[in-house]
Amino acid sequence: MAKKVAEDKSDKAGTVVTKSELVARVAARVDQVTKKDVAKSLDAILDTITAALARHESVAIVGFGTFGVTHRAERTGVNPQNPSKKIKIAARDVPVFKAGRPLKEAVAAGK
Repeated sequence: MAKKVAEDKSDKAGTVVTKSELVARVAARVDQVTKKDVAKSLDAILDTITAALARHESVAIVGFGTFGVTHRAERTGVNPQNPSKKIKIAARDVPVFKAGRPLKEAVAAGK
């Protein structure tokens, strides 16, 4: 059974929740689960998502969003040290995240 914990509503825009803070918040919300157990679970989840993305698989978490991989084509960029010089930026695969509707609605509502 989950514990009721006061919501963390920061007045600072752009506040970052670190991994250790996330682990502490989850451990505080769930009875009989230690921070160590939460950290191990979080590591396993992140490792599993990373491995799936490395295989170019998508990971869909209903109500949260979808992690995926997209291909960026080769393109021409500008050398920041010498703006008149053009450079080629190699094609590559990059991870992407698309937020699900419930997550978008929660963010819009400020929950």
